[in-house]
Amino acid sequence: MAKGIIFDIKRYAVHDGPGIRTTVFFKGCPLNCQWCHNPEGIEPMPEILLNQNRCAIDCRACVSECPQSAISKIGTTVYIDRGKCDLCGDCVESCVYEALLIAGEKVQAQDVFAEVEKDLVFYDESNGGVTLSGGEPMLQLDFLDNLLDELRSRSMHVTLDTSGYAPFEDFERVSDRVDLFLYDLKMMDEIKHEEYTGVSNAIILQNLKELVSAKKPVEIRIPLVCDVNDDESNIRETVHYLNDLETVRSVSLLPYHKGGCEKYIRLRKGERLKNFKPPSKDRIIQIKKTFLEAGFKVRVGG
Repeated sequence: MAKGIIFDIKRYAVHDGPGIRTTVFFKGCPLNCQWCHNPEGIEPMPEILLNQNRCAIDCRACVSECPQSAISKIGTTVYIDRGKCDLCGDCVESCVYEALLIAGEKVQAQDVFAEVEKDLVFYDESNGGVTLSGGEPMLQLDFLDNLLDELRSRSMHVTLDTSGYAPFEDFERVSDRVDLFLYDLKMMDEIKHEEYTGVSNAIILQNLKELVSAKKPVEIRIPLVCDVNDDESNIRETVHYLNDLETVRSVSLLPYHKGGCEKYIRLRKGERLKNFKPPSKDRIIQIKKTFLEAGFKVRVGG
């Protein structure tokens, strides 16, 4: 049985598909979006996060407990040598102030199933279910396969939140056990897409067409970042592209927020922080209107 790596399980989620849901966050993503609000989900392996603001001035427990001597403290600042750190977790256990956290845990499908099954009554009453998100679930295909079998054993509604960046045969392998795909579209221009996400959008756009041709339920999610993809040209091209996919009529617009900024600092990746901004309220209204006039059902946020 394949093991997977997840970095969070969020219960009572109401923005990740229909009804009340539990969202499972898979670790690892083939994209490296510059505005990512879950940066702890990008790398495929566990990582250690440090919240310096929680660290007590006189405490050095993590330093003394680290068997690899990977942690030092100079003044009030803690330093982690990530080359020495083997993620044993001793520092996390020793920190009574919860300043240290490991993002990423190896689990089996049965472990995740046992957790999400606790809320089965809420799924039944609200027509909800389980959402598999990330990161990118398709990056851990064998584990995803096992987990889908477990969820199907109890007839749970399954939503898969995906970047679309995977071989289409992988989607074919799992699609019969997925009730709804939440499909991310960042931008239409391939060169710009590669600049901001690190990969081409060619396979993403092709996979979307293939899923729709295979009659799979798909809803589109579009992150909106000011001066990146909120321009009129990109919005019009997106509408034109989606109009050719007759069964795709639902779009969620997701304005950028700074929720991931503090996480970059805790991961010691502050150099990656960009001064991104959400589009103005007026611009979001205009974008929503463009999609509505084209016949789409539109939701802002979630």
